[in-house]
Order: sequence, then C-alpha cells, then structure tokens
Amino acid sequence: MRRVVFNQKGGVGKSTITCNLAAIAASRGKRTLVVDLDPQGNSTHYLLGKAADTLEKTLADMFDQTLRLRLLNDRAESYVHNTPFERLDILPSAPALEELMGKLESRYKIYKLRDALDELADDYDMVFIDTPPALNFYTRSALIAAQRCLIPFDCDDFSRRALYSLLENVTELKADHNEDLEIEGIVVNQFQPRAALPQRIVQELQQEGLPVLTSFLSASVKIRESHEQAKPMIHLDPGHKLAKEFTALYDSLQGRRAAA
Repeated sequence: MRRVVFNQKGGVGKSTITCNLAAIAASRGKRTLVVDLDPQGNSTHYLLGKAADTLEKTLADMFDQTLRLRLLNDRAESYVHNTPFERLDILPSAPALEELMGKLESRYKIYKLRDALDELADDYDMVFIDTPPALNFYTRSALIAAQRCLIPFDCDDFSRRALYSLLENVTELKADHNEDLEIEGIVVNQFQPRAALPQRIVQELQQEGLPVLTSFLSASVKIRESHEQAKPMIHLDPGHKLAKEFTALYDSLQGRRAAA
C-alpha cells in the first residue's frame, strides 16, 4: 500500500503525519518505507536526526541518474537508508531536489518514482510519501506512484479555500495518469475542540459530503519535542494523547482498507 500525504498549503503537518503513521506501521510489524520528496527534508531529519546532514546517496542522486546516459543505473534499494527504528527505512530528501526539478520536468521523468517503488515493492508492506507544499513535478510524481492520498487540513479559512482546488487537481491527475489513485480522506490536524471555528468548519465540510476522517489530531506542544528529539510520538511518549490519536488514525485507515 502506497500512501501520499499531500496538501498544496504549507504548515499543515504533512511530514509529521507521514512519519508518525509510518512509525506506527513499522511498530506493528509492517516493513515500512518513507519517501521524502520535499527539498526541505523535514521527514528526513525527523527520522534520521543529525545523520540526515551527512547522507551520501539521496533521492536527488536517484533522480539525477535518470538524466544521465548510463547503461547500468544503481538500483533503487541503494538509495534507501535505515532509520533507528526497526522495520522503518527512508528514501531521504536533499536540497538538490530543488535544482533538479526543472530538468526532470523538461525530460518528462514523471514516472521514475513509480518505477523505483515498483522495483522496491517486494521489500515493503507499506510506503508513505511526503510531498512539498506545491503542485509541482514531485507532488505529481507522488500522486502517480501512489494508491491512496491523505490530505492534512488545519481548521482555518485559508486551508478551506485551498481544499477545493486541491481536490480538483487530484481528481484530474487521477483521470489522466493514475486511475488507481483514491482520496482516502482529509486528516483534521491541530484540532482545538473547544474553539468554535474549527468545530464549525469541520461540520460544514462533513455536510458538504467531503471525506473528513473521524480521527482528529490535537494541537500539542509535545510534537515540537518529538521533532527536536527525532522520535515519532509512539517512540517518544506512547501514552500521550497525541500518540494515541495517531494510533487511532492509523487503525481507522487499516479498517477502511480492510472494509474495501
């Protein structure tokens, strides 16, 4: 199962959701891979900590080799790195992804990520793909490579306005490039249950028939500690409310998949 976590708006928790769901999957015995397509590398630093600064082979190198005329390219597995967490690996990001994007787009390398993940298919039970906050070459590559799309959503009016065009873009890409892609749901993040605005926005989205998942993620300063220590919540503090909410979200996704 390949899931892409995507929203064109920044600051909605894509990397946090990606890494925490992946960590839970790995803790449940699933061979799990995180793919970090964002040049900022937040997922890479979240899972690798300081080791992220000294990586020799990254996704940028993998994409770069597709631009070169070589008879034998390195296999995708050579770009995968172990994390400190059992059964959890990562295809890490690098700032050079930003410089490569124009060349990759002009040479129409849009299917190369899908090809790489197909090559790794026997090695992993679950793949989680983190994306940059834009509809660009990398996010399109991810949506083409994935089977499910999770949309993080923080409850403000700007996010709501962006949501409708995002859903249209995903639907269009599905029609043109990846008929297997399904919008798995909208993940309500940084939810404040006592505030009137988030309650109202979520209720209105549900009334409109949008696929809002019922497992909400609370706003918590604990997640900053999780980032700083490079430990997903299930490893930092499994008894914390937010860790339990991530687990509930993971379980709900698995339940929906089993029901399908």
